[in-house]
Amino acid sequence: MRVYHILPTLVYGDAVSNDARALNSALVAMGWHSKLYVARTVPRFLNSIAFPADAMPQTFPEDILIYHLSTGDALNERLIALPGHKLIIYHNITPPEFFAPYAPAAAALTAQGYEQVKALAAVAEYCLADSAYNAAELRRMGYTCPIDVVPILIPFDDYRRTPDAAVQKKYSDGRTNLLFVGRIAPNKRQEDVIRAFDCYKKTYDPTARLFLVGSYNVEDAYYITLRRYCKNLGVKDVIFPGHIRFEEILAYYAASHAFLCMSDHEGFCVPLVEAMCFGVPIVAKSTTAVGETMGGGGLLLPDNSPTLAAAALHRLLADAPLRAQLAAGQQQRLKDFSYQRVVAQFQESFAKFIAQAGLKP
Repeated sequence: MRVYHILPTLVYGDAVSNDARALNSALVAMGWHSKLYVARTVPRFLNSIAFPADAMPQTFPEDILIYHLSTGDALNERLIALPGHKLIIYHNITPPEFFAPYAPAAAALTAQGYEQVKALAAVAEYCLADSAYNAAELRRMGYTCPIDVVPILIPFDDYRRTPDAAVQKKYSDGRTNLLFVGRIAPNKRQEDVIRAFDCYKKTYDPTARLFLVGSYNVEDAYYITLRRYCKNLGVKDVIFPGHIRFEEILAYYAASHAFLCMSDHEGFCVPLVEAMCFGVPIVAKSTTAVGETMGGGGLLLPDNSPTLAAAALHRLLADAPLRAQLAAGQQQRLKDFSYQRVVAQFQESFAKFIAQAGLKP
């Protein structure tokens, strides 16, 4: 009996990729013969960490297929026909309407993804969802199999690496640094972060800086729109570091005084947990899975009002007792995401899946 751990794309620094790698390692540690198979990956991972999906051996009815579902892909449809017991891990798909004004191809891909998610309901024997929000979405799309909520498995030991010294020194100059981490994408609503920052800068702290850490292509319509938006507002000190090394990301967390998330759609939002890990206080708009992931570890906003967000940031940075209260909430919430605890949850769910399938470890 073999375990095939399958996903469309495996890259460095992506939350779904990191979760797949971590869970596959956990399966191996549990004694399972488990390998990662991917449709696309970077050269450094190929045939070491992961193997090509096209080279995957024939599967048999007694085999176990674990599939990470997060986008539209031909592999989603291929999974339906593969023999084996199917466990789907659902990371959510960004709704196509976010991409439609900027990237029609991405909108078409995510629309396809939702149709494929619905089709997979017929073959899924068990599902894991990163959040209760994701689990509810599966139910709305017709899933009747057992669904357990298991958070993304975050390798916190990685965050103990030394942050990039140059970045940390450059921005540790006494000025207020605000941060958002996430790919430059329409659902992340970086324009709302910029608008709130502009309000904060004009009303409370003209020396403040904003770091929008996340990958982008300079030719992307949304990135171009954000740059134009900054120019039209006349706001300065908005920094787009782009795709950077992990140690540099750590440095931006270490140098920042507050984390501002105005995203409209998140299935989990790992950067919220990363901010907690670094003790960076959080202000975030309460939407989709954001409040669930926060779990009392920050200030939640009811809407995207820039004046409200700016006032919340000011209150947070000026009120030491409030920061201490929220820091305690962060530390409590981090316990729920501890590596050992999430591995134990995964092991428990995997054991239930095995028992339901009538298999013996």
